[in-house]
Amino acid sequence: MLYSAYEMQRSFMTSASNWAAVQAQLWSNPSLPIGYFGMGPAIASAFKVFAHIYEERGKPLFNIDDVEVDGKTYPVAEDVVLEKPFGALRHFRREGLPDDAPKLLIVAPMSGHYATLLRGTVARMVENQEVWITDWADAKHVPLSVGEFDLDDYIDYLIEFLRFIGEDTHMLAVCQPSVPAFAASAVMGADKDPCRPSSLTMMGGPIDTRASPTSVNDVAMEKPLSWFENNVIATVPLNYPGAGRKVYPGFLQLAGFISMNLESHMMSHYEMFKHLTVGDHESADATKKFYDEYLSVCDMTAEFYLQTIHHVFQEHSLPKGEFVHRGKAIDPDAIRDTALLAIEGERDDISGIGQTKAALDLAEHLPDAKKKYLLAEEVGHYGIFNGSKWRGRIAPVVEDWLRANSR
Repeated sequence: MLYSAYEMQRSFMTSASNWAAVQAQLWSNPSLPIGYFGMGPAIASAFKVFAHIYEERGKPLFNIDDVEVDGKTYPVAEDVVLEKPFGALRHFRREGLPDDAPKLLIVAPMSGHYATLLRGTVARMVENQEVWITDWADAKHVPLSVGEFDLDDYIDYLIEFLRFIGEDTHMLAVCQPSVPAFAASAVMGADKDPCRPSSLTMMGGPIDTRASPTSVNDVAMEKPLSWFENNVIATVPLNYPGAGRKVYPGFLQLAGFISMNLESHMMSHYEMFKHLTVGDHESADATKKFYDEYLSVCDMTAEFYLQTIHHVFQEHSLPKGEFVHRGKAIDPDAIRDTALLAIEGERDDISGIGQTKAALDLAEHLPDAKKKYLLAEEVGHYGIFNGSKWRGRIAPVVEDWLRANSR
């Protein structure tokens, strides 16, 4: 019922958005005198903001056509090189990249947003690295006949992707996938897999959420797992290929994130309205571009979501040595030669300070020279992997770490 009710509301709001878009054009049409009188520009701007908030959104594109390196522009080639039911491996390489450039697998979060949320991460790293990224599927589009997708499958996908790319590949996990990426590195380390990552960079990841708990951690801890199963898990309706699949809907994830900073989001749209009113379309477009990405959401499988809540946020299975993959205990101490870089944001309100750094202590016999910690001052959660501070202060540290630890 939850998903069906949302679909009805979405259909209504999409129609309202289309109507508002027409009204915005009418009130701003230079050939009609209505736009030049009284509140004409303000009314047109209000309609534009409303239309943007509720417009229909699909999966965004990366649109990384070229990058600038040392003052010269190079085109970027993008291809899907491996496709699986619950995710594809997407490859980016710029023209002129040296043959010995580091190979980097970026692991995008499976947390309600598409992999394009890391567009800025990819665009910066593709300047000097050959880049692959996990492009996770929207669970409502995956037929039920394909089967389930849980934490074990997630780890298996990462291992398969690393083997596909080949030896001496580095891995970078942003937020939630820090846990399965660390687990995959440990599994491959224990097996002495030649394709185990040369380095693993974890950015704002919940390795041990007992350190500096945030409001996100508190919500996960204060409710039993059965509450999440009964209140936030929904069934995909018949109008999607994944009909009948149990999922944690993206619209619920988005509602949770927006509620955490509701006032900030309201102010952003008010500022967008003011920019449009005075004709500052460049500033308005910047806000619109951010929300085009932020409001594009996808579903994740119920089993993956519930296992993540249970093992990562409630039981702390990885730091307690109780995390299991395919029935076999994961030994963090098996990471003996994969260099670890933990990056945290000083103002991160999703993954608190110390949660990612905990990974360095779990790999007890990894030499200190292969461990590094970076606390990014005055940086929030999204600033760790996007924006000017990521490009200018954090990415150079990552690049130096990749080169220092290539095999």
